[in-house]
Amino acid sequence: MTSRELADWLRTRSADDEDEALPDQAGTPTGRHVLSILGKRRTDLTAEDERVMRSVVRRVEDQRRDDLEPVAGEAHWRHRLMSLGHDPLKPV
Repeated sequence: MTSRELADWLRTRSADDEDEALPDQAGTPTGRHVLSILGKRRTDLTAEDERVMRSVVRRVEDQRRDDLEPVAGEAHWRHRLMSLGHDPLKPV
């Protein structure tokens, strides 16, 4: 997902019927960290950024099918991956 897609998704997930989270407080801590990483230049990445992204990649790989083909799954599965910055239905 692009940084804009992720930001929009995090705000959507954090909104409820009555209010909406502030943009910098929307989503999970990991989702917000991924969003901040997407906004950085490669030269500005930190060791913590690398640790978070390695963790995210492991989580995505664990939850994806072995063939890694984009196949629709249950909504909560897709939404959980999207909160990490990965839309399993979007071609890689």
